[in-house]
Amino acid sequence: MSRDNFTDYFNRIDRLLESCSDAHVENYSATILTGDRANLKLRLRFYFKYLLSVSEALIVVDEKITAIDYRYHFQDEQNNLIFRYDNTPHFPDLSSFPHHKHLCDRVVACEQPDISQVIQGAMSFFETEQYL
Repeated sequence: MSRDNFTDYFNRIDRLLESCSDAHVENYSATILTGDRANLKLRLRFYFKYLLSVSEALIVVDEKITAIDYRYHFQDEQNNLIFRYDNTPHFPDLSSFPHHKHLCDRVVACEQPDISQVIQGAMSFFETEQYL
């Protein structure tokens, strides 16, 4: 059943990527390592400038997919950080430790977002900023 969970998860991501306008998938690697372990690597380029890089190490616990390690990094064409979510345990004073979000000028507490929220966050950036 766990392999089916991963297959469903990766199919959901495929559908999500198909709905992204003005984005190009530079790299997409979804690997089921064992029945309860998988990895996802994704590079999504927006407007041929902005990069969203995704890395997830996934496990299945009680039929639910959980990221044991993740990084969602969004940057501009000069490699300047726009945002990054990760769970590297280097901000122990945050209430959501080890989960947090890097912004260009600070780090804030937050829980791990769903990958669809991350992609939507990147797309929302273009609705509010002068980017072209």
